[in-house]
Amino acid sequence: MTKTMARGSIDVASHERHPYDERDEGPDLLEIHVVERFVGDIEADGSVRFLQARRKDGSAALCGLERVDGTLAGRRGSFVLQDEATRDGDTVRGRWWVVPGSATGELEGLRGEGGFEAESGHGATWTLEYWFEE
Repeated sequence: MTKTMARGSIDVASHERHPYDERDEGPDLLEIHVVERFVGDIEADGSVRFLQARRKDGSAALCGLERVDGTLAGRRGSFVLQDEATRDGDTVRGRWWVVPGSATGELEGLRGEGGFEAESGHGATWTLEYWFEE
């Protein structure tokens, strides 16, 4: 199995937050929907929904699922990334991995893991070390 490192950035097209369980004590729970564009070794559109537990100091824990639709290494298709992240101030840092069996088209068999760093609601930088199952 040959692994390849992909890198790039993300441009955010839209970022919407919707609280669904706010409390006087303990963290508030929010759903965040982001539409974005991957640039770099992945050229694709992405749509992600995060669930966030936001503490009163603004720090948070997040998890999410994102469908990525475009090209990677000249191959066209889509795949799903599963994310987990933390937010400290406006900085979000996380890791992600390709959900096994989620890739379609010429990307079928794609596997990988990586990470990202973003300013909340703005762009991000990312990495994805990937390979294809045989």
